[in-house]
Amino acid sequence: MKKEKIVLGIDIGGTNTKIGFVSKNGKVYFENHFSTESKKPFENFISKLTLEIQNLTYKSDNQFELIGIGIGAPNANFYSGQMEYPPNFKWGDFVPIVQRVKQVYNVPIRFTNDANAAAVGQLLYGIGHSMKNFVVLTLGTGLGSGIIINGRLLVGEHGVAGEIGHINVNPNGRMCNCGLQGCLETYASVTGIRRTVFELISEMKEDSSLKNVSFNEMTGETIANAAIDGDKIAEKAFEFTGEILGTKIADVVAVLDPEAIILTGGLVKAGKILLDPIKTHMEKNLFSAYKGKIKILTSKMTSSDAVIGAASMVWNNQQDKFN
Repeated sequence: MKKEKIVLGIDIGGTNTKIGFVSKNGKVYFENHFSTESKKPFENFISKLTLEIQNLTYKSDNQFELIGIGIGAPNANFYSGQMEYPPNFKWGDFVPIVQRVKQVYNVPIRFTNDANAAAVGQLLYGIGHSMKNFVVLTLGTGLGSGIIINGRLLVGEHGVAGEIGHINVNPNGRMCNCGLQGCLETYASVTGIRRTVFELISEMKEDSSLKNVSFNEMTGETIANAAIDGDKIAEKAFEFTGEILGTKIADVVAVLDPEAIILTGGLVKAGKILLDPIKTHMEKNLFSAYKGKIKILTSKMTSSDAVIGAASMVWNNQQDKFN
């Protein structure tokens, strides 16, 4: 019996790593996750990853033909196959992910940052399927971005194009984990809006349920629920975040002229509370040629987005959409 061709998708996060087999039509088989333990030595992670892949293969009863591996990771360099200066990881400045995985699995490997993988996933299987030009912004702990131009992923000269999260908002603004000051992701992310809330608590006299929540326990959902309940500090935090992000999206539009901006990630769960100010301030700051033409969309994919996105890098290459 002929085996179904399959791709292994690997999404490496600072907290957890997800893996799963993904078919050509985007169906996920035998998905699993495990703790990345990014503060421990890199070799520990490789041993753990290898074991988890073996377990996944065992569960599949060897029914698939593995034709490639797609890996999404923070600060991934498309060309070098390394994570370069990854924040919040204690694995060194240059982490040879592709080289180490290749030593165990002799199949083609595609490697990029998680937001690029999400963009290709949207291109093949999501709401970007009918588009040729769009930008994906992942609003999670940080702000990641992936850019599709003329149906191809934009990787740039050095393999790290599209670091929209590190566009400068204020040269004298908040410190970013990257070492720069005033980066967009220090404002427009779950971490960023938490910082905004704590600043507003110290500045505003209004009572707020958020005053009883610690920084580490506060999530985007916590802030969104407070805003829905009429909490003035939460409402102000979302308006401030939406204004900054919408303004900077207008800058991105002026450079790239996309059909749409696709938002995904934990912060997007806030819905209209965040989306309305984003749209308002984007339109307010758009060059006249773009007004009324740029769509702000939210991802309609599933909790398996990250694994599908990583695997889609291989399936996309199979379809010869980029070299």
